Amino acid sequence: MIRGASIRSQRISRRATNSRRVPGLNLVSLMDIFTILVFFLMVNSAQVEVLPNAKAMTLPDSVSTEKPSEHILLTLSREDLQINGRVVMRLDEAANSSGAIIEPLKTVLLTTPLQAVEGGTPGQVSRGEVNIMADKDTPFQLIRRVMATCTDANFSRISLAVITQSPGASE
Repeated sequence: MIRGASIRSQRISRRATNSRRVPGLNLVSLMDIFTILVFFLMVNSAQVEVLPNAKAMTLPDSVSTEKPSEHILLTLSREDLQINGRVVMRLDEAANSSGAIIEPLKTVLLTTPLQAVEGGTPGQVSRGEVNIMADKDTPFQLIRRVMATCTDANFSRISLAVITQSPGASE
């Protein structure tokens, strides 16, 4: 400090000296932030569940927020009706069959073992859940018949696979 200088001039000179110093960067806090970010991304990336995608199929869009679960996958492609990748019958045969229930499909679905219903009454059983993945051009009448067949085969929960679209998005 300069002797004999006023307090104000001393403060101005101190500020000028301090402003020339480069402040240090606290890397410990920055490393903590990145560590938390890496753990967050690792935990959340493991929660993604994806149904197998059929190349010859276009799923409808939806604003549904429920994630698919891994259960029986019933696929209605443009040519075949499949359960877990195994062809059950041709789609045109299913569409042309009579009645509300598709019997060849029901026969295959009945091979799934019965299990207790969660939250149900004691002794109540079902075959569990089934995910239906259908091309968006598949007639709804056929999808309705497939769903009726699943219900008749004692499946307690039926889900339709869709492509999730954000609520405000438009085509």
